[in-house]
Amino acid sequence: MRTVINQNRLFRDVSKAMISGVCAGVARHFSVNLWVVRGLAILSMLFFPMATALAYVLAILLLRCR
Repeated sequence: MRTVINQNRLFRDVSKAMISGVCAGVARHFSVNLWVVRGLAILSMLFFPMATALAYVLAILLLRCR
């Protein structure tokens, strides 16, 4: 069986985490500055609090730590 290692997988980056590392992992995956992703997460939380909170909790549960 052939093993494929994908270096650009979506992980929670706990080394740069403020809460759980979801924003840090997304920033690393898309090669974006961390403060941009955190800013967008805060804006999203202001305008769509329930959807953002649900998505964040699901990301915590489904993404592996790195």
